[in-house]
Amino acid sequence: MSIDPNDDYFMGRALDLARGVWGDTHPNPMVGAVIVEDGVIVAEGATAPDGGPHAERVALQALGRAPRPGATMYVTLEPCCTEGRTGACTDLIIKAGLKRVVVGATDPFPAHAGHGFEVLRAAGIAVTTGVLEKACTDLNLIFNHWATHQEPLLAAKAGTTLDGKIACRTGESRWITNEASRADVHRWRRLFPGIAVGAMTVLKDNPRLTARCPDRPEWSPRRFVFDGLLRSVVDKNLPGVFTDEFRERTIVVTTPHGGLGYVRKLRDAGITVWTFDSPTQRVPFADFRKRCGQERISGVLFEGGAQLLSELIRARQLDYLFVYHAPVLFADDKAKSIFSGLRPEKPDQGVRLIDVRHERFDGDLLTRGHVKYPDKLMIDETVFGVR
Repeated sequence: MSIDPNDDYFMGRALDLARGVWGDTHPNPMVGAVIVEDGVIVAEGATAPDGGPHAERVALQALGRAPRPGATMYVTLEPCCTEGRTGACTDLIIKAGLKRVVVGATDPFPAHAGHGFEVLRAAGIAVTTGVLEKACTDLNLIFNHWATHQEPLLAAKAGTTLDGKIACRTGESRWITNEASRADVHRWRRLFPGIAVGAMTVLKDNPRLTARCPDRPEWSPRRFVFDGLLRSVVDKNLPGVFTDEFRERTIVVTTPHGGLGYVRKLRDAGITVWTFDSPTQRVPFADFRKRCGQERISGVLFEGGAQLLSELIRARQLDYLFVYHAPVLFADDKAKSIFSGLRPEKPDQGVRLIDVRHERFDGDLLTRGHVKYPDKLMIDETVFGVR
């Protein structure tokens, strides 16, 4: 931890640079770097898209000369110390002649964590760690999970009333949350390589499932439709995610219970189909996670519906949760709840969030965090039955 108050300021600028490449660097992390001489930023850099230079190299290239004596580099993530495709950043820093490096977060790869610091210190460079560490770590939720677990991060998002309802008893849900919250959802969509919804969400809402952010072109992640019986293919007119300009980014996730005729219909329309063996119409989430890992899809954001999200919880497969709470009460036990299917008998048997963060959006409150399951998950076997 630094005792220099200027370190927070310069690390804050490095964080801004990293956020500027939001969603553009997968499977690499978003990293920002600045070089400071005599209290002034003289060069900046952020991670280039996959295969391009890392933030440290970009900053040194922008400087275009050797750093002056006493110069400091601020970087949001521990510099890499292995060759990879672009060379080790620790070697680059040593060669440049820098004598002080300030770092936010530690490399999450267990085999690398802290080794970059050791390499720099062995070369006589002063290393300060942990500056704005929580913010720097939080920036790369998806990368951190991939690095530590070698599997994709499965997250879920919901917009609810204060009493946890996502729709009125009529099914009407537009709009519970406000425009600012919905804009933030698009920002997170831009980060996640994949977005997932259930068949009924596709049939009812016909969502576009793209990221539409100000000052950036509309962008489509991989769009997963969980449809164990291929109900979304029954009608003659296919939903928009199967026919729009991003249809090649759509993947239907199903089981053998959906029928080969519907699978052929989808493939004829240019849609990819992933079929997983299952004794019921439910897609096994563990198999889906494994397939995403094989395809190097490092994160998937599940956006509904309630049954799909509840099944994720029941299967202990949900890693991270975003809930946007609107200052609204329905106070109706027949309104639709976000989650169901558990039956905890004591508070400590509930599913909790850890590493929790809160953000406000014009009155709405976002609560997000990693999902922590109790030792024994109490499940109500009567809720879903066999679909």
